[in-house]
Amino acid sequence: MTSDESTAGPGPGPGEPHHDDLSSRLNWLRAGVLGANDGVVSTAGLVVGVAGASGSAQALLTAGLAGLLAGSLSMAAGEYVSVSTQRDSERAALDLERSELAHTPDAELAELAGLYEQKGLTPELAREVAVQLTARDALAAHAETELGIDPEGLSNPWHAALASFLSFTVGALLPLLAMVLLPASVRLYVTVVSVLLALTLCGWGSARLGRAPARPAVVRNVAGGAIAMAVTYLAGTLLGASS
Repeated sequence: MTSDESTAGPGPGPGEPHHDDLSSRLNWLRAGVLGANDGVVSTAGLVVGVAGASGSAQALLTAGLAGLLAGSLSMAAGEYVSVSTQRDSERAALDLERSELAHTPDAELAELAGLYEQKGLTPELAREVAVQLTARDALAAHAETELGIDPEGLSNPWHAALASFLSFTVGALLPLLAMVLLPASVRLYVTVVSVLLALTLCGWGSARLGRAPARPAVVRNVAGGAIAMAVTYLAGTLLGASS
């Protein structure tokens, strides 16, 4: 064992993710799950509502495709704008931190030491940690401790937009294909069951990847989807009856 290995302390356990890996995974997870849920629920609500008003396969296909394209593009654009705004804010905060480090390094060192004291270190140890981390990478030390930002791991808006677009499209295809391809006598029932199963799987998967309890996520997904389909079907039925 080398001296570096003996003094470095224990690393993450076999199944324990690094913070940066977890943050990156959760960013993708957020965009992907939100897109898939919206794709399944909004398209299912749309085609179920149309089915309540009309049994025309052409009307279902037209409404479903329109909803798929509008929803996927809207999700992608929304994610791009949201993540771009977040990244711009992070870059501005990092620029300000660079300026402060360049012009008032002693004050920034004292500030960093104070932050470590607030975390429970003694003043002497906090000062030593701050000095060593500043010597290694002052910006990274301040960004992580003071701002909660990894300068090397800023979110990519294009990644988030693509993840939302693809996940929404995949989610939307399930209710759309079930409604269009199946016989009229069973398509509504099969669509509802398949959507609820998809939402169950999506809720379970998101909870597992995020290391959160599965039951609340599944219940939220399934309940939200069921309510959306019930409301839109009722609205479609009423509109169809009145026309």
